Amino acid sequence: MLMQLFILLIITSYCLYKRKTFQTSLLMIISALLVLTVIGSFSLILWVIVLLTSTSFLMPDLRRQHISAPVYKIFRKIMPAMSETERDALEAGDVWVDGDLFQGDPDWQKILNITKPELSPEEQSFLDKQTEQLCDMLDDWQILQDMDLPDEVWAFIKEEGFLGMIIPKEYGGLGFSAIAHSTIVSKLSTRSSSVAVSVMVPNSLGPAELLMHYGTDQQKQYYLPRLATGQEIPCFALTGPNAGSDAGAMPDVGTVTMGEFEGKDVLGIEITWNKRYITLAPISTVLGLAFKLYDPKQLIGVKEDIGITCALIPTSHPGVIVGDRHLPMNLAFMNGPTYGDKVFIPMDWVVGGQDYVGKGWRMLVELLSIGRAISLPAMGTACGKMSYRMTGAYARVREQFNTSIGNFEGVEEALARIAGLTYRLEATRKMTANAVDLGVKPAVVSAIAKYHMTEMGRQVINDGMDVHGGRGLILGERNYLATAYTANPVAITVEGANILTRNLMIFGQGAVRCHPWVFEEMQSVSSEDPVAGLKQFDRAFFSHIGYTCSNFVRTTWLGITGAKFTGAPVSGETERYYQQLTRMSSALALVSDMAMAIVGGDLKRRERLSARLGDVLSHLYMATSVLKYYEDEGRNTADLPYVHWNCQNSLASIEEAFREFIVNFSTPLLGKVLNRIIFPWGNTYRKASDKLDHEIVKPMLSNNALRDRITGDCYIGKGADDVTGRMENAFNKVLAAADADKKVRSAIKNQQLEATEDYEGLLTAAVTNETITLEESQLLNNAAEARWDAIQVDSYPKEWFAKNSRNHEETKLNVA
Repeated sequence: MLMQLFILLIITSYCLYKRKTFQTSLLMIISALLVLTVIGSFSLILWVIVLLTSTSFLMPDLRRQHISAPVYKIFRKIMPAMSETERDALEAGDVWVDGDLFQGDPDWQKILNITKPELSPEEQSFLDKQTEQLCDMLDDWQILQDMDLPDEVWAFIKEEGFLGMIIPKEYGGLGFSAIAHSTIVSKLSTRSSSVAVSVMVPNSLGPAELLMHYGTDQQKQYYLPRLATGQEIPCFALTGPNAGSDAGAMPDVGTVTMGEFEGKDVLGIEITWNKRYITLAPISTVLGLAFKLYDPKQLIGVKEDIGITCALIPTSHPGVIVGDRHLPMNLAFMNGPTYGDKVFIPMDWVVGGQDYVGKGWRMLVELLSIGRAISLPAMGTACGKMSYRMTGAYARVREQFNTSIGNFEGVEEALARIAGLTYRLEATRKMTANAVDLGVKPAVVSAIAKYHMTEMGRQVINDGMDVHGGRGLILGERNYLATAYTANPVAITVEGANILTRNLMIFGQGAVRCHPWVFEEMQSVSSEDPVAGLKQFDRAFFSHIGYTCSNFVRTTWLGITGAKFTGAPVSGETERYYQQLTRMSSALALVSDMAMAIVGGDLKRRERLSARLGDVLSHLYMATSVLKYYEDEGRNTADLPYVHWNCQNSLASIEEAFREFIVNFSTPLLGKVLNRIIFPWGNTYRKASDKLDHEIVKPMLSNNALRDRITGDCYIGKGADDVTGRMENAFNKVLAAADADKKVRSAIKNQQLEATEDYEGLLTAAVTNETITLEESQLLNNAAEARWDAIQVDSYPKEWFAKNSRNHEETKLNVA
């Protein structure tokens, strides 16, 4: 009997590992037991177990009555009711690659088969011409002094359609893809954060996006052509003094009432609001406004509390107050408060008309997932590309202790982070924006991208500043890093502050949306029909049990074997990464179930536990993006060190997150068991080695195709007098003179030349004794002049400070 039991356990484990259906698994087990009975002996205990299991499957009514119903009653008592706001937030958006990675058995071939994101010829032309031309027009330092874009820049932005990139061509917009939108914003961000924000906001969460998805035909026909050409400047007001991250707590109120509009008594809404941090509000002509709507007189239905509603209001409408400005990190993009006290608007100003009152929260949550997948990741990527290109150039140009600072290991450590993270940023940017083009509303993926890509942007810009030292600290026409450094906290804060996003959203939403059964269980418990709810719960509950058992078997086997026998879609140097990511995906599925079962609803309050599981899911996604990007780009051999660096660091970060979760888990004994299951042989993953750091830094310090590809679409100014062109010019001249420089240094070392601070005299002597040629001497002179110019910083006379002080005194700054 023990032998039969062992064989049946092997078959059961196989079925669970392969996630066979219950019917198939039961058929295999019964067939095996029959064979064992015929060739061996009859085991009553095993047959009883199998027959009872079969009965539970073949007689579902009996199962529901005696097993599911009691459990269902307990769940209905202990599970808090799901509010309409919570339901909207959970139902909004789609599950995509994140579902595969969360559920423990990623279909790698399906992921690799996702269409490669590419610009159309029209989009590429716009990037190469109009976007390049706009960058040529920009002097970011002067923009910051004027605290506004020049009139000619605003005119060009409007005339060329930058404000209508997402608006369909039928309404006069450019009708560009999400990947084009992302790439254009990224390129603009490498030149001017203020301009990039001014362009991206109308193309992100705002009136145009709302109208395209929910607007009435009349609203679309009127507003979209005007928004596309810049005739209307939009803003969207959501945040207020008492409603920041908790947007659902907004105190801004609208009441359904009758009122006068254009000389007629019409049905409408009287609204009072106080909003702040609203980008483009000071110059806006149309205000998108979110508020809570009430209908105490029941003029439009039987409900009094209608819910969050969105409306479009011309800022010229009586009672609308805009114009004052905030100064977000002293950047020049327009941002400020807006107010209104008992402002009456007609009902047809509601986005979508009266049919869409109370649906504003669902609109916002869905569209926020789209905006976060494009704009902010694009800005994070721009930080990486600019830091990669300029910091690498500076590290090659700048010398200390008679050698380029890029040769120091301490500097190399910072450069390696810039290099590796920039590759990851570009891979994740393309992967995430592509989801939108595929028709996905990536709720969880966009939260991952928003949080991690802005944090990576912070890391690379900090490392860039550290390498530049004083050269990065002094503001002026020559500084190409400081604006990105000051702008980064804005990206980290907006569209869901990063602390909130990591601790509450990534896993909090991912655990419900990506899990195959949890949301269905929640829906069944909140069902108003107990009979239908029980049937739904019965199916989800027992499927959930099978899913958990499968994850236990898979994680145990993958841990013991090191995932060496699991499949991978490719062979070669990246094969093991697919296998290890499958292993960690399975571990996440198991640990998530254990966490939800043991901690339950308190997991939402145990934010740091939730955040660590979110980190696991995030690194699974980012490593997947890197592998997909490597395949999409043609498996370039030069990219392999970057792929190794990213995958190794992501796996190490996953292990660290798991171990921190286990140490802080509320049930220590179960935590130890999970640790042994996931990592049966102890520490498993290591971060990238110093040697690998060195490999990925080398391309930063020379001219090569990989450097150009990684920093593709990073704007570099034309000419040696441009803020970035100056450093690029010095970099190229230093490289051109590198061989001659080696000859001179070697001659000094061999005492064929005497070291002297008179560089021109040294070169003359080197030409005289034929160490170098006259042409090489000129290359070295040119490099020395360019290097000297590139490392200089700006200084200003006291009259400049007096002038700027007067300007500030003349400016009235209102405290909102």
